Amino acid sequence: MLVAFEGGEGSGKSTQARILAERLGAVLTHEPGATATGARIREVLLDPEATIDARTEALLMAADRAQHLAEIIGPALAKSEHVVTDRYLYSSLAYQSFGRGLDRQEVRHLSAFAGAPEADLVVLITVSPAERAKRMKAAPDRIEASGDEFHRRVEGGFRSLAEADPHRWVVIDGDGPIDDVAANVWAAVERHSLP
Repeated sequence: MLVAFEGGEGSGKSTQARILAERLGAVLTHEPGATATGARIREVLLDPEATIDARTEALLMAADRAQHLAEIIGPALAKSEHVVTDRYLYSSLAYQSFGRGLDRQEVRHLSAFAGAPEADLVVLITVSPAERAKRMKAAPDRIEASGDEFHRRVEGGFRSLAEADPHRWVVIDGDGPIDDVAANVWAAVERHSLP
């Protein structure tokens, strides 16, 4: 099974992805940058000094995803292993389509061209603005520094995607203690019949 964790900056999704992967004995991975090629793409994407057109950003994300699928996700699924990924194709839809204003179908087609299957379960971790502000300590990368309005559009995009596909998506409040959030994630996984 393929489980994708999604959410805005500072949501705690990376922590929750790690906890779930350990519990499932799953392959834990992330986007962008899980492969050697992807790590180089990530450097460009997140460089605070870089000026990158929205279409270029979408293409770079799709390139990272294609390599990610070829090297990590595809082989693991072929061996019937569970895969938990911290970000997946839904981040492209939220960030490049809702956030940057690119056509949603065009962005989705890029992921299809990259060979990305839909996740079996998408876990959206949400946090309040106050909690996000507490968690965001480091200097922002290029995407994190895109501004409050951009991040509001991204958050709204994630919620729209979740509302449009309630059988695939679960929304978890990430404001509480890590163990409480993890318990809620596990309950959602059990409801979705993962062995």
